[in-house]
Amino acid sequence: MLSLFKKEDWWANWLGGLFILGAATGVVRYIPKLPKWDHLQNALSVELILPLVLWGLGLAALTALALKIMGEDIGSYLKAFPAVFGLGVLAYIIGNQNTLNQYGFNDVIWALVLGLLISNLWRKPQWIIPALRTELFIKTGLVLLGAEILFNRVLTLGSHGLGVAWTVPPLVMIFMYLYGTKVLKIDSKALVATVATCTSVCGVSAAIATGAAVKAKKEEISAAISVSLIVTVIMMLGMPILIRWIGMSDAIAGAWIGGTVDATGAVVMAGSMVSPTAMEVASVVEMLQNALIGLVAFCWALFFVTRVESEPGVERVSAREIWTRLPKFVLGFVAAALVTSFVLVPTLGEARVDDILKITSAARNWLFAMAFVTIGLDSRLVDLRKAFKGQATVNLHLVGQAVNVILTLLASLYFFKGL
Repeated sequence: MLSLFKKEDWWANWLGGLFILGAATGVVRYIPKLPKWDHLQNALSVELILPLVLWGLGLAALTALALKIMGEDIGSYLKAFPAVFGLGVLAYIIGNQNTLNQYGFNDVIWALVLGLLISNLWRKPQWIIPALRTELFIKTGLVLLGAEILFNRVLTLGSHGLGVAWTVPPLVMIFMYLYGTKVLKIDSKALVATVATCTSVCGVSAAIATGAAVKAKKEEISAAISVSLIVTVIMMLGMPILIRWIGMSDAIAGAWIGGTVDATGAVVMAGSMVSPTAMEVASVVEMLQNALIGLVAFCWALFFVTRVESEPGVERVSAREIWTRLPKFVLGFVAAALVTSFVLVPTLGEARVDDILKITSAARNWLFAMAFVTIGLDSRLVDLRKAFKGQATVNLHLVGQAVNVILTLLASLYFFKGL
């Protein structure tokens, strides 16, 4: 029973649950979101400084409480936390510049870049290490992401949307895993699994969930995400042009975009460049893929425990061993989705749940920004270069994305024909 409060994996669930509960009960009414801006003087208003300070103090106190119960030294953590939070704020500000944000260069990218710059140009200071709680930040953010999966909305397209969003990703993942391990001979199966999920499901969120599930190295997660973000920008700009040239229907175009372009912002942007209908369909298909994150992470973890990491000569892994090694944040992700869909929506109504999700999604964005700051601070470019395995990681992603694009197009043509 004590393990429920002594493990970081479980605390991601408890913290995520506290955020959701706080927002649902009205205890947490506001989490600051920084504005989009064109001119630097509009990047951060004076009115936001106090809310940011209070939010930082609250987040520091809540995470420090978790660390204290886990037996960690919170004194050194609290001393270093402002630096990580401050870098997260800076990344958020840069990523909210309208032109940069429009082309997909959001806060996550800048958080990673800032961390990498510091760790590689000056080396990270020793005093900041206690605040580099990548796993806690990422997993808590993923639990909050689960709350945004509302089943009544993701099923609005019925079997059409499910056909595109839930049939293609497993095929692409299996192909990429076999291609990466058998053809490209990439020795890190965790890297292959992370890249495969990042490509076939929904980019950054899927990559960090799978990376955590299969215990991928931080630089491997960074490598997978780096390639994905670059390809996402290219596809976000190129696919609407190709769609208009072909003369594709709005529904098919939206399904194709939603199933292939990674990152919610990029999906919305690409869909809106085609038509409002395409944007709506693309958003729902992408949300349907988001719903797969927990299940996919669970399946990868189960596969690695029973196949990849099983000891030679041991024919069967016990259920206890599987339970011990499976990532517990997946349970939080699924539980959050079920609670919002089948408890909060029926009792509070969709309008109130939308208000709740504005708060939890704001918290998630901050946690992800801080997580990628810590990933950057913990990464050296020489290690990141090794994670690319020469050109193998890029090759794996590009070939996998090509297969993904083709299969998703065929699925979109089949399931959305006549709509």
